[in-house]
Amino acid sequence: MKKQVYTIKIAVSRKKVWEVLWNNDTYVQWSAAFGEGSRAESNWEEGDKIFFLGKDDDGIVSKIARKIPYEYMSFQHLGEVHKGKEVIGKEESEWCGAHENYRLEPVNGETLLKVDMDITEDYIDYFDKTWPLAMEKIKELSEAD
Repeated sequence: MKKQVYTIKIAVSRKKVWEVLWNNDTYVQWSAAFGEGSRAESNWEEGDKIFFLGKDDDGIVSKIARKIPYEYMSFQHLGEVHKGKEVIGKEESEWCGAHENYRLEPVNGETLLKVDMDITEDYIDYFDKTWPLAMEKIKELSEAD
């Protein structure tokens, strides 16, 4: 695994960016960069599971490892979801143990969104292409109004 970092500066408060990131209505809009029908199923509480799913209901199962509202969200990937069934463990999933972290830092009245993610070699090019698209959508949604 390799850690990749993606950043964007957004001209609104951390609270507004946080709400765009984790509100179900806006989450589906920005996460569409990774595939139409992308969604997250969770109660968004620290320590609980979260399912990152696509339109075919396949995806990643994770836990919310750390949550500091308006500041930091960390997901620890546990495994994958195939045909609605969880496949957890290092032998079954190369994503097991990987982290995906979201930091919101105040910078001169704006917010710097920084996402760092453990990525398998096979997916580096994919995420290097899709994360900038997702970041632009997050910025657009956050700065709307």
